[in-house]
Amino acid sequence: MSETTVDAVMAELAELDEPKMREANERRGDDHGVNLSKLRAVAKRLKTQQDLARGLWATDDTAARLLALLICRPKSFESGELDAMLRQARAPKVHDWLVNYVVKKSPHAEQLRVAWTADPDPTVASAGWALTTERVAKRPQGLDLPGLLDTIEAEMKDAPDRLQWAMNHTLAQIGIEHAEHRGRALDIGERLEVLKDYPTPPNCTSPFAPAWINEMVSRQKPAS
Repeated sequence: MSETTVDAVMAELAELDEPKMREANERRGDDHGVNLSKLRAVAKRLKTQQDLARGLWATDDTAARLLALLICRPKSFESGELDAMLRQARAPKVHDWLVNYVVKKSPHAEQLRVAWTADPDPTVASAGWALTTERVAKRPQGLDLPGLLDTIEAEMKDAPDRLQWAMNHTLAQIGIEHAEHRGRALDIGERLEVLKDYPTPPNCTSPFAPAWINEMVSRQKPAS
């Protein structure tokens, strides 16, 4: 990879930057102005390029890092590298894409899930809980679901926003996927009232765990 390649991509991203898009994104903590559909089109053209992805990540530019996550090879990162990347991920969208597009596909996902969930940094811990939600849904064998509910019950109410959101997702997923724990999950959600008043657009499911659980369970029932 030559430095010119990174420079060329950075120049293209600069041309795609839209002031109004940047203004809207910055309200959500994402300091970039590139339309994500256009960013995905660039990624589709570039295809998988691990060295270029590493070079783009190193720029510390949010749009470049998002593009890096689209063109990287997830299984090529070592666990320490992924840990460092998570701690460097300032923007919420970069954090989300790193966890969902890269770490979840990594052979180190379970090791990182355990380490991150116990991390004192709430943003790092939120990534651990996001990976836990994935396991609750797809590979629950070996998870201590009652223990997870204990932790959520004790800590979610006062957790910082990002961590609270991730723990709430785990709570909802346990209630949705595991009927034997559904009653307790609903009870915890009702008592803690986390995200109960979250503004939800019409035809969208509320993130309030009891409403979320009941809605998704109702969809699981076969039509009569």
